[in-house]
Amino acid sequence: MKKLTIPISGMHCASCAMNIERRLKKLKGMNEVNVNYATNRGTVEYDESKVRLDDIKGTIEGLGYTPHMPEEAEGKTASPRKASKAPPSPEEMEDQEKAEREKEIAGLKQRLIVSALLTIPVVALALPEMLKNGQASLIEYPEFFMKNMAMLQFLLIVPILIVNRDFFTRGARGLMALMPGMDSLVALGVGTASVYSAAVGFGFIAGSVYFETAALLLTFILLGKYLESAAKGKTSEAIKKLMGLQPKTARLVRDDKEMEIPIDQVVAGDIVLVRPGERIPVDGTVTEGMSSVDESMVTGESIPSHKTKGDPVIGGTINKTGSFRFKATRVGGETMLAQIIRLVEDAQGSKAPIQRLADIVAGYFVWGVIACALIAFGYWYMVAHESFLFSISILVSTLIIACPCAMGLATPTAVMLGTGKGAENGVLFKKAEALEMLHKSSIVLFDKTGTITKGEAVVTDVVAFGMKADELLTIAAGAEAGSEHHLGQAILRKAKEKRLKISEPKKFEAIPGHGVEVAFGKIRVLVGNQRLMEGKGISVDESSRKKMHALEIEGKSVVMVGIGDHLAGLIAIADTIKDHSKAAIDELKKMGYETAMITGDNERTAMAVAKQAGIDRVLAHVLPEDKAKEVKRLQSEGERVVFVGDGINDAPALAQANIGVAIGAGTDVAIESADVVLVKSDLRDIVTAIKLSRYSLDKIKQNLFWAFFYNSIGIPVAMGALYPFTGFLLNPVVAGAAMAFSSVSVVSNSLLMRGWKPQKKG
Repeated sequence: MKKLTIPISGMHCASCAMNIERRLKKLKGMNEVNVNYATNRGTVEYDESKVRLDDIKGTIEGLGYTPHMPEEAEGKTASPRKASKAPPSPEEMEDQEKAEREKEIAGLKQRLIVSALLTIPVVALALPEMLKNGQASLIEYPEFFMKNMAMLQFLLIVPILIVNRDFFTRGARGLMALMPGMDSLVALGVGTASVYSAAVGFGFIAGSVYFETAALLLTFILLGKYLESAAKGKTSEAIKKLMGLQPKTARLVRDDKEMEIPIDQVVAGDIVLVRPGERIPVDGTVTEGMSSVDESMVTGESIPSHKTKGDPVIGGTINKTGSFRFKATRVGGETMLAQIIRLVEDAQGSKAPIQRLADIVAGYFVWGVIACALIAFGYWYMVAHESFLFSISILVSTLIIACPCAMGLATPTAVMLGTGKGAENGVLFKKAEALEMLHKSSIVLFDKTGTITKGEAVVTDVVAFGMKADELLTIAAGAEAGSEHHLGQAILRKAKEKRLKISEPKKFEAIPGHGVEVAFGKIRVLVGNQRLMEGKGISVDESSRKKMHALEIEGKSVVMVGIGDHLAGLIAIADTIKDHSKAAIDELKKMGYETAMITGDNERTAMAVAKQAGIDRVLAHVLPEDKAKEVKRLQSEGERVVFVGDGINDAPALAQANIGVAIGAGTDVAIESADVVLVKSDLRDIVTAIKLSRYSLDKIKQNLFWAFFYNSIGIPVAMGALYPFTGFLLNPVVAGAAMAFSSVSVVSNSLLMRGWKPQKKG
């Protein structure tokens, strides 16, 4: 299966997006289709052996929209230079989409100016008729204008209809394809008013002309679309800010010469020179020099990080003091900044579950509006015996006041702002569902090591039985030389600090969740927990248990060392909790969430750490492969679980949880499995994420309420529901203005989210 994101221009409402989705899903070989009206993008996953890209492109174009296929999708051959470099960065793709967006806004602006300038004289010519009081009018024009008013209006409105022909061509295509959208409603409403007025103006039928109504309708609708497009552009400000962190050029050193080249020409392996005050262009490793680098955009640390030879640097961060050179390791779309941008873009393009209701309604909405308009026309003309002009006015008002745009924008604009604000504050929502569902959780389950604790284990006590402490430490360090476990690494570091001579074992076997078994010649050595010792036939006497328990009560993890067939000693290792862990957990509890910790440690050690952090519930003695089972067990009890972890062995639990949250400094596998990523590795950001989730859903609900409320009230009023009781009849021009500004109000409500700021405690 191949996945492709396609920018699509020409969509004017949620029905447009739904129509494209439905038609693409009918293509054989399509696995998944998601078209987002707010982002003007479609994401398709398809089987290349069953469906061609030309079919996808042709299907979208057949509905009257313009897909902007990527170069590789259209079969264009890249230049030799471009073929050798990294994939295009999100910034390059954003530049192209920005250009398309600006082109669309500029086109709307030009059409709006032309329409407004021509509408003014059309309305002016209609004033004598509009201001009639009996047979006389408050305004009188020269005889030529009075006699030829309809013809002059006709000549003025024709250019307005021509510059706005897209409404009619797309509307007609939608109707012919039996997939009408907002354009179809506009085409029917304005078209009906224009054709009827032309028939009157040319003397085919008697009545009054509606040219000024048609002109004002198109102008108001254009104004609404222009304001909506401009507002939609502001919803992606977070992406633009992230893009702004990427320098445009890089200073390379080649053949001992400095040269400045565009950032997209940097390739992995290039040596890059960075001077004080400059942004680091790409990810890499320092090869020469030293400096302090402001990495706050990634780590959240306000104190600059000291960099020397061998240290990693991140593209987009700021070099503060000295100059240094580094070797580029990840460029273009592979840099950390590019990956962050891509995650935000993916989230903004995805759909929240709550949007399904709006999508279902939008799918049938236009047909329902057309039916309502025809029913209203038939009732007033054939049943109530009102005039044809009266009934036409009802028909046009009903067609024009309906607004599928507001429903289509209600959810995605809030999602775009919510995910954007998250990115600004170090919280990456990988999909809209996570943004909606996170705050609905009931329990937050934390992995211990590297999540609640710093993950920097330090040996605090070495208790040897029948030998010197350094001898025991030397043997244990040799056994752990091939281990990647954090406790084993702590033992190894301690031995190196003491400059002990470490021998490598001839045989090494890691036993997950238990420890390691090695051999030095014919001597067997076991380093691990009590289960490992007892499982391998080494007994643990009461005295050793008491010493171990005393250390565990202090919150230390105890590693046993077995040599041959006897217990040789204990090594205690402590891992302190992170600075902000307790503050984050206290805040979660105040917000009504239960907190829990899962660990492979024994219960006493786990309880000591939990007490320090303020954790409610402890799941101890859990093997790595059983973490996901524990999450599933909690879910079977009715809990909605948020799992927070950082390691490779956390990936299954992250995937099993209702919402998986990965610590940003964790492994790529954990981040890939998670729904939310805390870039700064600050646990207080889980509080930020939940608060942002709540706030975003509130905005979505507000938007949906006003969108549905507007249509549920506006359509009956336009159909003449109030006329028998109050004599009030909605003017089609007022209906058009209301429709135009309904979607603007929804977007504006979402834009209020730009002022949201997290409040971190502790």
